[in-house]
Amino acid sequence: MGKSCCQTPETDPSVHNNPRWRLILWIALIANAVMFVVEIVAGVAADSRALQADALDFFGDAANYAISLGVAGMALAWRAKAALFKAATMLAFGLWVIGYAVYGLAVGSSPEPQTMGLIGTLALLVNAAVALLLFRYREGDANMRSVWICSRNDALGNIAVLAAALGVFGTGQAWPDLLVAGIMAGLAIWGSSEVFTQARRELAHG
Repeated sequence: MGKSCCQTPETDPSVHNNPRWRLILWIALIANAVMFVVEIVAGVAADSRALQADALDFFGDAANYAISLGVAGMALAWRAKAALFKAATMLAFGLWVIGYAVYGLAVGSSPEPQTMGLIGTLALLVNAAVALLLFRYREGDANMRSVWICSRNDALGNIAVLAAALGVFGTGQAWPDLLVAGIMAGLAIWGSSEVFTQARRELAHG
């Protein structure tokens, strides 16, 4: 096999200073910041927990891309420490969304499916484009992998938001919106565990 499961490949530091990698991070950062504003406004207007959760995910990802730019070119140990911080933010996001979905279930909500569908489609297009740009870096160190996982989870989350919009439209009830918010929380927690595991291995080898 080309790569043992017990080994942690150290990405060439020059990759992190590669102009293409840094440009992609800047594109991802700006796209996520813009979509945070769009989705948080639309989520509040549509009373959609799934859209609001996705908006906060965009905000968290924009911050993560900024951190990745900050540690680009540093030693593996520093990049791994940055990845640990990002894993913690992904976990916090997941736990917050679970709590918010439970709150919505308790107090009730009336999500507007048309707005959910329109904004969800826009978010999917943005995240799919970013994920395609980052695809070649998905097997890098924990810092690079965390960026890829964020984008992958975002695209999956957007598909789930569209499914929630269809569910709300078809049933006339709020539970599909709350269910998707819970699924997005699960994706965040799962992604954080992947990044945390790899970052710990890199710290041990660094």
